[in-house]
Amino acid sequence: MKKIKNIAIIAHVDHGKTTLVDAMMKFAGVFRDNQKVEERVMDSDVLEREKGITIFSKNASLNYEDYKINIVDTPGHADFGGEVQRILKMVDSVLLLVDAFEGPMPQTKYVLKKSLEHGHKVIVVVNKIDRPNSRPHEVLDLIFDLFVQLNADENQLDFPVIYTSAKNGFAKYEIDEENNTLKPLFDTIVKHADDTKGDLNLPFQFLTSAIEYDNYLGKMGIGKIHSGKISKGDEVALIKKDASKTIHKITRIFSFEGLSKTEVTEAFAGDIIALAGIDDIDVGETVSHKENSEALMTIDIDSPTLTITFMTNDSPFCGKDGKYVTSTTLWNRLQKELQKNVSIKVERTESQDAFIVIGRGELQMSILIENMRREGYEFQVSKPEVIYKEINGRKHEPVEMVSIDVADDYAGVVIEKLGLRKGEMLNMAQGKDGYTRLEFKTPTRGLIGFRNEFLTDTRGTGIIHHSFYDYEDYKGPIPSRNKGVLIAMESGSSASYAMFNLQDRGSMFIEPGTSVYEGMIIGEHSRENDLEVNVCKGKKLTNMRAAGSDENIKLSPPRKFSLEQAIGYINYDELLEVTPQNIRMRKRVLNKIDRKKASKKPA
Repeated sequence: MKKIKNIAIIAHVDHGKTTLVDAMMKFAGVFRDNQKVEERVMDSDVLEREKGITIFSKNASLNYEDYKINIVDTPGHADFGGEVQRILKMVDSVLLLVDAFEGPMPQTKYVLKKSLEHGHKVIVVVNKIDRPNSRPHEVLDLIFDLFVQLNADENQLDFPVIYTSAKNGFAKYEIDEENNTLKPLFDTIVKHADDTKGDLNLPFQFLTSAIEYDNYLGKMGIGKIHSGKISKGDEVALIKKDASKTIHKITRIFSFEGLSKTEVTEAFAGDIIALAGIDDIDVGETVSHKENSEALMTIDIDSPTLTITFMTNDSPFCGKDGKYVTSTTLWNRLQKELQKNVSIKVERTESQDAFIVIGRGELQMSILIENMRREGYEFQVSKPEVIYKEINGRKHEPVEMVSIDVADDYAGVVIEKLGLRKGEMLNMAQGKDGYTRLEFKTPTRGLIGFRNEFLTDTRGTGIIHHSFYDYEDYKGPIPSRNKGVLIAMESGSSASYAMFNLQDRGSMFIEPGTSVYEGMIIGEHSRENDLEVNVCKGKKLTNMRAAGSDENIKLSPPRKFSLEQAIGYINYDELLEVTPQNIRMRKRVLNKIDRKKASKKPA
């Protein structure tokens, strides 16, 4: 039986985790010499490939010398921190990947903090050393300062360091040495990463860290065997979160080999495996020997900070696109999400048609919404709202650490805009490439919808990252969207003539020929107030026509929103209608008279 090392690769967004896993697999011979392999092969989900980020933690395994190395690729975006937290129970060491140019970022600090709390051995990998303007030695000093800041002990401070270019597939102990393979990285893992822990002689114990579905086998639990061994056909006890126990028979056992799962007849302490035969297994639950059943410590996930209300679609276009439109199907789909996503919660409301989803951030919510619409669901969502806490009799709100890289010319406007949103600037450092690094501590409220404004102000050149910091005293009111919207006053099809005459009133979100309904948001007003407009009005037909006059209508291109941008844009009296084919912004109350009545009611 091979020795086992279980390692998680953790890093900030776009620092090269998945690319490094690709290179490690090629070096370890997972792929045939003539095999065509896509880039970022671990990012198998459609949305992961579209957005270029890792969303779900995934397992793979490599063989090197006498070792089987189980690798877990983790998300780098703060909104998916729950994915990182749940897999840290599965591993014994971590590779901390840091960009040789950008250095430690907010999510680097977050994932490192969690790893140190678990007592994991950390191997530091300074990646992208081939990048222009890279500063590996300066970045290494910043990483050491971060370890000190996070109260790492003496053993943790004595971390091994490897310099790599994941894209070019090489690793070095020192920057100036000659080497064109990843052998130094693998040798460092063998020498410094902890061997997996687990006593083979104790009763079987397994903690579920992930859930997978198979069309033939049903629900499977993925996790690490903490002690003992398991064989196909064994009867085991499932210990639920409420301490109740049920007996099940293991029908299949899978071990990870490369990118795929291989069926085995038995597995032993320390290995990461998948178990089939337990239909009601969930993340954080223990599978143990049926006669010596004892629960393992559950996965501790940080509290969520945002809520969004999901509700059935009640617009005039309800049912035109969607396959699943009822409250029952919406509730069942959200319950299904709970089984594999440990960082969200779902609650019922007083209305049977609305449910509150509690999560970590706008991106996490938008990924859930996008997946649901692609599956055929049709529903509406509200603007995100933060979760307040009362601590020592005082109102507290979630605060985020924000890191911004922006061209020097735009630094002033970013500082001004975040200042209005109660952002507190902690650091400002001018780079050598005409960019300035800004660091803020900002209320989560102030970041909702900020990305759209930020990209506009920086002409699309700015980069912003943020991660949850802590709960602090309520910072006071924050200005909301500073412009009103243009609202369709009747149902119909938008006309070029009407849109041309409305161009002076604001910018449009729709194209000519778009179906609209009363109360639907079709553009942004140039002033602060909302304005009802007739976007369906056509040109009056007379027998007096000017040659070519209709061809002279020139419209500005409409302003298009991604799902995430639309969620951040809408106000609290507005909703986002989501269908498989369309994303529409609308007022909560569609009728103009009813809206006026509702606005006069006391809050």
